[in-house]
Amino acid sequence: MYTLIISIACSVAVSVLLKVARKQNIEIDQAIAVNYVIASLLTLTLLGAKPASVFVAGTPWWILLALGLLLPTIFLAMAGAVRHAGIVLSDAAQRLSLFIPLLAAFVIFGESLSGTKLTVTAIALTALVCLIYKPGNQGQAGERSKAIGFLLAVWVGYGTIDILFKQMAKSGTAFPGSLLAAFVLAGCVMFSYLLIKRTQWSLRSLFAGVLLGLLNFSNIYFYIRAHQVFPDNPTLVFSAMNIGVISLGTLIGAGLFKEKLTLINALGIALAIGAIVILIPR
Repeated sequence: MYTLIISIACSVAVSVLLKVARKQNIEIDQAIAVNYVIASLLTLTLLGAKPASVFVAGTPWWILLALGLLLPTIFLAMAGAVRHAGIVLSDAAQRLSLFIPLLAAFVIFGESLSGTKLTVTAIALTALVCLIYKPGNQGQAGERSKAIGFLLAVWVGYGTIDILFKQMAKSGTAFPGSLLAAFVLAGCVMFSYLLIKRTQWSLRSLFAGVLLGLLNFSNIYFYIRAHQVFPDNPTLVFSAMNIGVISLGTLIGAGLFKEKLTLINALGIALAIGAIVILIPR
């Protein structure tokens, strides 16, 4: 069970780091770039990724290229969501993205939705509406718009990334190799962006990037290990991970950082957890 606990803690710790970055004078784009260097090295050493595994016939390079662009872009969107909407709502929106593949299966791939999946999708969408609900006066309209925009980007972005990884798995490409390729391409995108931007590198941001990479990779690594520890109960891992991140994120965000939640936001969190519970096979 410790593997799940570590994975959940690392996931929320990433949000905490994004939350404190601005106050600590950390340039988050630099940290994200370095994060992919660390994640790539750890994927090589701990997951035993073989770079040559992606250079075979049938590798869907368009998926890898899409992941290379999306991963850093949505990471930046997550940073924006945490800054403008807080850890609680950002983590919940990220976890609700698991319902995007359900919508895609119905809308894009033409699969039929069962009554349970239709119900749970409706609950998840209602939860999302509650999460992005931001009351306020006209003077706060700009901040509200940013919060809503970033939360929607996180929801759609992480859901799309999930779909792309699943399509990659269907292609038969080895997961460690495809993950390494995605990290390397994402790193190339971020470093190219910083080069064009002529960024002034900050040692503090570089160290933050190393920590971000360790946390980001640890979240993935211990989630994989949890599935290996509980090979006959993937539902336990799936549900515990998503509910755990939402719950811990709520405790940290509301408790430690005093993030204010409306009753409608709180209802959205409850509905998000409820939708995940309903999705668990009986």
